[in-house]
Amino acid sequence: MKKKYTVTDRLITIITGWMAGIIVIALAVWGIYTIWGYYTYEQTNDAQVEEYINPVISRAGGFIVAVKFEENQLVKKGDTLLIIDNREYILQQQQTEASIQKSEAQLQVLESVSHTLEKTASASKAQITANQAKVWKQQLDYDRYQQLYNEESATKQQLENMKATLDVNTSDFQSAQDNYDAATSRIEDIKAEKVVVAAEIARLKALLDRHKLDVSYTVITASYNGRMGRRTVEAGQMIDAGETLAFIVNDETDKWVVANYKETQVGHMRIGDSVKVIADAYPGRQFKGTIISLSPATGSSFSLLPPDNSTGNYVKIVQRVPVRIRIDGNRKDIAMLKAGMNVNVYTPKGQHHE
Repeated sequence: MKKKYTVTDRLITIITGWMAGIIVIALAVWGIYTIWGYYTYEQTNDAQVEEYINPVISRAGGFIVAVKFEENQLVKKGDTLLIIDNREYILQQQQTEASIQKSEAQLQVLESVSHTLEKTASASKAQITANQAKVWKQQLDYDRYQQLYNEESATKQQLENMKATLDVNTSDFQSAQDNYDAATSRIEDIKAEKVVVAAEIARLKALLDRHKLDVSYTVITASYNGRMGRRTVEAGQMIDAGETLAFIVNDETDKWVVANYKETQVGHMRIGDSVKVIADAYPGRQFKGTIISLSPATGSSFSLLPPDNSTGNYVKIVQRVPVRIRIDGNRKDIAMLKAGMNVNVYTPKGQHHE
């Protein structure tokens, strides 16, 4: 019995044939495009977006008084991020300022004492001159009376009086000389003490500058324009100096991609080559880039435990060479690329090099 096909069956057959043809054509186009891509580009999907992510580190310890940022917040250079209780640091600063005032007052006292001693030394020097004149005159009188006594023209009592007066004047002269020497010696001692006090003032001023720095460290500000990362601190929390409090993504520097190409792919790559970058997050958006450096060694060579092929268990594995690529374009256009995003990188083959 002859089988008859209905109109519906013929229609289904035609549609199925067209669909199969479209699929075959689509697969062919996709295969040709893929082969053309592999022939035209050195490509890898082992690549990530990188940018500078710096920690916000406290240079002073203490209790956090206020947190002035939220997660993912845009901040400008100089914006206050955290405030630490600064009362202890201010007290240390005030104590040092008081010590400086005390040392400066002590220096003024030494200056006054030094001026007084200089006047005393000047008076003693004048007294030395006067007493020296008295001794000289009394010595002449004594010599004359000694001659008169020898000629029996003066009595022994008169000679003794002259001798006593000469001794008194000589003693006064020596006393004035001793006072002058003591005053000048004390002046030298005061000068030495002034040097010590001046050095102490210099040390205290340096310490005061340090305390002022400590006070300034209690207000933590953004070092540059950027975006804040995850917030892990809260007001009332006790922190230590050197502790990492947050992370900030630097918006003032370029973004770049680290593409880990196979060692068989980098033979013709050079610094300055242009590349095409497509992020997994934005498959319909194409970014341009430029190769700015190639790693001096493979990634495994920088690992914590680099392989040692001399152990006898050698298995040849294709190594990866990190290539650093700067993302070109307007900063606003590339702002959508975030650190850590996966991207596909395409480097055209056959680029001309000088």
